[in-house]
Amino acid sequence: MLEESQHFCLQNSRFSLTLRAAAPYNRAVVRALVLVASGLMLTTSAAGADPRAVIEAYFSRLQNVQLTDLTIEQTFTLYHPDGLHPRSTGEQRVFVKVPRRQRIEQTIEGQREVRVAVGDRVWIRQRDGKTYEAPPSDREGERTYLLVPFQRTADDLLAEWRTFGVRDSVSHTIRIRGRAVTVLGAAPGERDVPAVWLDAEYGVVRFVARERLATGEALVDLAFSEHRPILGGFFFPHRQEIFVGGKLVMLVIVRGVAANTNLSDTLFDPDALRQGR
Repeated sequence: MLEESQHFCLQNSRFSLTLRAAAPYNRAVVRALVLVASGLMLTTSAAGADPRAVIEAYFSRLQNVQLTDLTIEQTFTLYHPDGLHPRSTGEQRVFVKVPRRQRIEQTIEGQREVRVAVGDRVWIRQRDGKTYEAPPSDREGERTYLLVPFQRTADDLLAEWRTFGVRDSVSHTIRIRGRAVTVLGAAPGERDVPAVWLDAEYGVVRFVARERLATGEALVDLAFSEHRPILGGFFFPHRQEIFVGGKLVMLVIVRGVAANTNLSDTLFDPDALRQGR
């Protein structure tokens, strides 16, 4: 998903992507993973399902799934501000250890950066070997709960989403390609407010937030699609996109996902990162 290096992030934004890009335009965008939110045939129903019930239904599918870690291989494409033309490409290896440890090894245009997140703290090893702990403004958003909600409760997720302005008292149900999806935070017809789209089988399939960027406030829209079973009832999206102000800024294609490979704790150790490991 680099300051002047390559970690893609919306500066001054609480929302984070998995990348930061070197160009001024991309630095003003955001870190994340997403899906194509356009071109879907939607039909809405007047009443929405109880959001907590939908989350708990999703969790019930995972109650017998024992997930301890994930290794994700993916490629990404960054787009020009017009949202139409590719600008640069790169590769990532993402290591996730439940509940809140993450390591991103990223190469873009031949330059490598490694980023380790443990809880709310983040350390970055730049391409020149310099390693530092990111300031608080650059730490937020290092969350894997959207895709890996293990060891969390429905109340945990609802509380977190409220910090992004999602109204858990407002919801409605739509159908996307025959699947029921609960839209939490938006009433029918509302398209520019923070919202979470929940599928009882896939989990979060879309996340919309308003963020203050270097260029001003913008609507950030993350979407997740092409879900494939990884372990038991746990599905992972293999196509992810992010839109800012309605324009595509990043496309991520997941090439492979491996679960429960017993990742070493060294991968998430800031001291090991400083030593280049």
